[in-house]
Amino acid sequence: MKYLMMIYGNEEVWNSVDADRFAELVAEVDSFHAALLESGELVDSRGLVDRPRSVRFAGGAPVITDGPYLEAKEHVGSYFVVDVESQERAEEIALSYPALRHGRGLGGGVEVWPLMDQGGDDR
Repeated sequence: MKYLMMIYGNEEVWNSVDADRFAELVAEVDSFHAALLESGELVDSRGLVDRPRSVRFAGGAPVITDGPYLEAKEHVGSYFVVDVESQERAEEIALSYPALRHGRGLGGGVEVWPLMDQGGDDR
């Protein structure tokens, strides 16, 4: 089953870290993704640009505004998708995400979302 791992963080915290420490974190995350790719579990991984757009209908008309939907200090900064045998393996991978060990809120948190199969056959 595939799982979406959403990586949360705070841009203010990310910008407060010196360049060497941030480069160290990025290298650890790159190694983390390389290991998942080698095991055959990584499906996709991307950082997100901080200019989302929010698309909704209000009063029957489409409205497109700057996103995200909610006002929050933390937001999704990146994601990756894994294809693994169990929820436990997905949670094990999330727990090993390198940024979680860096403290100061640098790693934010990781949400593990099971992805619905095409056609919704997994319900």
